[in-house]
Amino acid sequence: MKYLIRLCSLVLFCIPFQFITAISSAETSYVDRNPEGNRETTKGMSNKRLDVLIKRIDKNAQGKPGYWSFVVDEQNILVITDEKADRMRIIAPVTKSDKLSQKQLTRIMQANFDSALDARYAIAKGVLWSAFIHPLSPLSDEEFLIGLGQVANLITSYGGSYSSGLLIYRGGDSEGLRKRELIDELLKKGLAV
Repeated sequence: MKYLIRLCSLVLFCIPFQFITAISSAETSYVDRNPEGNRETTKGMSNKRLDVLIKRIDKNAQGKPGYWSFVVDEQNILVITDEKADRMRIIAPVTKSDKLSQKQLTRIMQANFDSALDARYAIAKGVLWSAFIHPLSPLSDEEFLIGLGQVANLITSYGGSYSSGLLIYRGGDSEGLRKRELIDELLKKGLAV
């Protein structure tokens, strides 16, 4: 059973990261070399750098520096920045918030505590969003990609594990709830021992 739970989590975690290969294979344009010939990444994230990353993820990305709209694994993603305030957010719509039951709202809040990780569920303008919010300038390429993957995972896992990746922090409710859900699914399919 533990193997099945780990396998399900691994599959859920890996699917949205298919786009990372395209980015990491062409990373040389924003890497400098110091006098000793060692690689150094550029200092600080900027709208210019985000524009490059986003267009590598989706060559059909729309928008302008400070506001982009693009698609990752058939999910509409928005990246919004404010360089003066040094803030960045990756957001994506999940569902209309007026459709959420009290049980779903409770489950979302439980996930925000232990399984959503750095991304979060949030409600604004009548929509349940998946969101990753971070200061802009200290954001690394890797942190941006991880945040993007977590946002995509929260959409994909909504209604199931409500997880942005493999890790679930102990001390919350998600781990026990997800194990029970997996057992119930197996029982329905007649696969449980």
